[in-house]
Amino acid sequence: MIKWIAKLFSSKEENTENMKKYLIVGLGNIGAEYVNTRHNIGFKVLDFLARKEGLDFQTVKLGALAEYKFKGKTFLLLKPNTYMNLSGKAVKYWMDKENIPLENILVITDDLNLAFGTIRIKPKGSDGGHNGLKNINLVLNTQNYTRFRFGISDQFKKGQQVDYVLGEWNEEENAKLPERLETSSEIIKSFGTAGLENTMTSFNGK
Repeated sequence: MIKWIAKLFSSKEENTENMKKYLIVGLGNIGAEYVNTRHNIGFKVLDFLARKEGLDFQTVKLGALAEYKFKGKTFLLLKPNTYMNLSGKAVKYWMDKENIPLENILVITDDLNLAFGTIRIKPKGSDGGHNGLKNINLVLNTQNYTRFRFGISDQFKKGQQVDYVLGEWNEEENAKLPERLETSSEIIKSFGTAGLENTMTSFNGK
């Protein structure tokens, strides 16, 4: 009886700790040729937060990982090394390994349908034609996870979408990126401390 009670309390404590842990996934492609491309905004957001907070990414299974502690919460910043089309493999592995609930996952991705720098946070949704989200949906077998879409606009000519997405930021975009990255890092912290609804209210469309 005593062992059963001890096990029950241990399980409750573990669940409480898991609710304080968040998996923040920045989508992108590995390799120097992709570093400053529009498609890699997920990596860029996490790199910005890591530099700002003095964090180091460690090479781990299926990606690079940095741990950020803020206001009693633990944020695991993950940059998958599987390339965009297999992002779900890394998300599922670290979600299971760290026992992180689905509602504590935030995926950061680029979005052609939003003007440059526009922010859209949603609790669920379709992949919108994005191969990274498409694979995550497939592997997790659900669309019910929070995604943070960062607008990269659609200023390309017909047939040049791939070149545009995998192209580098132009001069005007580069000048505005620091402020947008600062806001993006605040969104990550808000997601874990203020909750999804408050974060959407505070940042969507800004």
